Amino acid sequence: MSSPRRAALLLLATSFVFGFASQSASQTGPEAAPTKEQLARDNNLFISLAKKVLKWEEPADPVHIVGPIYFVGTKGLGAFLFTTSEGHVLMNTGMPSSGPMIVDSIRKLGFKPEDIKLMINGHAHIDHAGAFAFFKQKFGAQLAVMKDDVAAMESGDLGDFKYADDFVYPAVKVDRILRDGDQIRMGDVLLSAYHTPGHTRGATTWVANIVADGTAYVVAFPDGAGFNPGYRLARDPSYPGIENDYRNTHHFLEMLKPDIWLAQHNEYYGLERKQQRAKTEGVKAWIDPEGYRRFIAEKKRDFEDQVDEELGVPKAPPK
Repeated sequence: MSSPRRAALLLLATSFVFGFASQSASQTGPEAAPTKEQLARDNNLFISLAKKVLKWEEPADPVHIVGPIYFVGTKGLGAFLFTTSEGHVLMNTGMPSSGPMIVDSIRKLGFKPEDIKLMINGHAHIDHAGAFAFFKQKFGAQLAVMKDDVAAMESGDLGDFKYADDFVYPAVKVDRILRDGDQIRMGDVLLSAYHTPGHTRGATTWVANIVADGTAYVVAFPDGAGFNPGYRLARDPSYPGIENDYRNTHHFLEMLKPDIWLAQHNEYYGLERKQQRAKTEGVKAWIDPEGYRRFIAEKKRDFEDQVDEELGVPKAPPK
């Protein structure tokens, strides 16, 4: 991000930083960024800025990550293809408009979208689940979803606890209902699904165990730890039990020790930076256990700060 305004919108829209409200409020004129409160009140403002600033609907070139794992998403959103001798697995689909872009990326890699046998997701919001119906209708792929997000997926996310009916997408039938710890094995790929609620009730962290060039890797796709403007965590909670859900999710994610981590938003794990490094470093560029640790710590800190704010806990003076 080259300008302060774009940087501010990036941070707000991805929920990395919620302390920016005071900074944005101090800006004047037509370039002033919206405050956290404005984004919390106006769902359409939030998603329109996120789509534009974070390039959710802009096509991107596919990227080989490691072994059977490929990035096939958009410039802003992470969608991933797991290729196996028994068929392929697609994780996430981005916005409803993303279907044809993902198809193009898969074909550019030399694979056939017709060979996708199973689809899985991180959570049931429009920016990750919007095109599942497209793939099911076009290619007949099955869909496996954590039990607590099934209703959202099959309704197109009607009645979301924060967004109500503002971010609906084409509904899609779920073929396999997952529970915490369920595993999917296809070819040489083993995928484990862990229920990590908070961001949605059925948010799912996936862990892939793969072997590439004789080396074993644990690849994590953390989900559920972030919250958006307007989420209520402690006082008048957005849904009953949301605070405990987040605390349990943070604890679980802290316990994971992946070699490589990827995510539903590309800026989380630094896709562009690692992609450039991989041109000379290969798989080594993607190995980032320390980056994962920092990411989870930041999510946990943001959560605790928001809880303190809701409960009126005075902020400690800066050191």
